[in-house]
Amino acid sequence: MTTTTPEAVEHPVRENSPGAASGPRRRTGRIRRIGLPYLLLLPALILELLVHLVPMVIGIVMSFKELTQFYIRDWGTAPWSGFDNYRMSVDFDAPVGEALLHSFFVTVGFTLLSVGLCWLIGTAAAIFMQDTFRGRGLLRALFLVPYALPVYAAVITWVFMFQHDNGLVNHVLHDQLHLTDKPSFWLIGDNSFWALLTVSVWKGWPFAFLIVMAGLQNIPRELYEAAALDGAGVWQQIRRITLPSLRPVNQVLVLVLFLWTFNDFNTPYVLFGKAAPEAADLISVHIYQASFVTWNFGTGSAMSVLLLLFLLLVTGVYLAVTSRGRRAADV
Repeated sequence: MTTTTPEAVEHPVRENSPGAASGPRRRTGRIRRIGLPYLLLLPALILELLVHLVPMVIGIVMSFKELTQFYIRDWGTAPWSGFDNYRMSVDFDAPVGEALLHSFFVTVGFTLLSVGLCWLIGTAAAIFMQDTFRGRGLLRALFLVPYALPVYAAVITWVFMFQHDNGLVNHVLHDQLHLTDKPSFWLIGDNSFWALLTVSVWKGWPFAFLIVMAGLQNIPRELYEAAALDGAGVWQQIRRITLPSLRPVNQVLVLVLFLWTFNDFNTPYVLFGKAAPEAADLISVHIYQASFVTWNFGTGSAMSVLLLLFLLLVTGVYLAVTSRGRRAADV
């Protein structure tokens, strides 16, 4: 006769109990819930690496090669040049380095003016749109049109407007307002810088308007009502309430506008073509000319790497300064 002990009876019951079975299932379900977002992001991450990281690595390798038109067919066979391309780019006494330095200064001046005007116009428009009035929705939609239009279509329209003989700009400034003695050349000479700046601000300020308008929604209206009761005017409210409350938004906005504007290639390329005027020789077009016009891809790649290092340095310094200022404000 077989005797069954209490331990032997309890053991199979414990294995077949609902609690014992639900434990592993619960852990498996938790792992699936945690891993599912990363799994869904994996295709986008792989595509991002293929589109950005791989060309960046190839460009860095090309900057150390003597890659000219003679090795385009098989660029892997181009001889290594070490840091010669970098030395040529930063030799500001030589023609290549002097031209790159001039392009850098033009780009810095253009970027500072464009970012400043985009932020100023966008902030002013966003503050103006905070009040409720008839037609506000229509104005908001019209303000976003330059940002929504494709870059090539918008810039080509500006090319026709800047024409010397039959352009709309000269027609308004010279024929109607009589502000100039004669029709101006906007796409060549010194005026090309101001034409490029106009197009850049026109298509860039709606983005600043959109971001600032979103940031204004987080400011409680009670602050403005209390300030009005205390006798604060509009300018005092903007200075004491609006701008300090928008500081985190503006920090990100200015950085994004700076990076976009400094790297802008489409606008000057469509506006001026392959050969930009000296007054509007942005560094992005200059690198394109050094690579695809003179067929010196090694030097062009070295310039691109130097541009990347400069933008990384500026971004790091900017983030360090803004984070330090934010911590000081919190204290």
